[in-house]
Amino acid sequence: MTAPTLPDPPGLDLARLAGWFAASVPGAAGLSTARLIAGGKSNLTYEVGDGQKTWIVRRPPLGHVLSTAHDMAREYRVMSALHATDVPVPATYALCADTDVLGAPFYVMERVAGTAYRHAAELERLGPERTRAISTRLVDTLATLHAVDPAAVGLADFGRPEGFLARQVRRWRTQLDASYCRDLPAADELHARLAADVPADSAPGIVHGDYRLDNVLVDDGDRLAAVIDWEMATLGDPLTDLALLVLYQRLGRLVGTAVAEASSAPGFLTEDEILDRYATARGHALPPLGFHLGLAAFKLAVILEGIHVRHLRGQTVGAGFEHVGEVTELLLDAGLTYLKEH
Repeated sequence: MTAPTLPDPPGLDLARLAGWFAASVPGAAGLSTARLIAGGKSNLTYEVGDGQKTWIVRRPPLGHVLSTAHDMAREYRVMSALHATDVPVPATYALCADTDVLGAPFYVMERVAGTAYRHAAELERLGPERTRAISTRLVDTLATLHAVDPAAVGLADFGRPEGFLARQVRRWRTQLDASYCRDLPAADELHARLAADVPADSAPGIVHGDYRLDNVLVDDGDRLAAVIDWEMATLGDPLTDLALLVLYQRLGRLVGTAVAEASSAPGFLTEDEILDRYATARGHALPPLGFHLGLAAFKLAVILEGIHVRHLRGQTVGAGFEHVGEVTELLLDAGLTYLKEH
């Protein structure tokens, strides 16, 4: 009796992928399995295999995609460049710009064994000591990334750090306009206040763009095995990464389990401990982060509004999108509050 053929996961045609894969990925035979990895509200991530080995395939989301977002070539390039550094990243194998294969650009990388912790309950099972070790390594790895000389790894032209903060304010306003589906007065106010008070950029470095605990894979020894999800990486002000990490910590308290709130687990470094450890690792005191926190809230609100729009249009894959629009509004209000810390 012939086994039933399983349907391809959304956004991935295994038959079309298989021929390209065999010709482009070293050591790959004919693909026989593919599954969408659960989680993630942006790029789609799949595990594919040939019966002997497995790989990870990343492609942009289906449907409405903001311009400049979900750039597969950038994500592939930065991970390839960082592979020889102390920043843990998956090995990269092949990039496909031919949209005839899957309907969008995509790339193939190593499947790294590890856990992306998202919720406090997951860390609570490990206990406070292991949780503290994981959160400490999370901060240390961010400092390690920001210490990398972009030119030394071939990324001197990966972005334009001059005027980075001002461009970020303009860029996320443009992205919000591209996702318009409702009036958001708090967004207008937050954008206006950010644009009116842009501080000087910090010394430039490689910016991940969405650095948080569930964008790293943690191995069984509580070490960071790989930093993933580099789709927004660029050269710019590293404090934007630090502020976003702090924002995610605050957001867990604001929203609870509707977002990644692993940082509320016993043993996780407090906000002050995160800032102190990062400053010590970088060797200099930190300036006030009010502007950076307000910008982080604006950026994340815009990203979530884009996801909200895709959900309304039936273009999201998976569950958990029903309340994203509510989180957008919470973030905008929080951003206005955080600006007072500047």
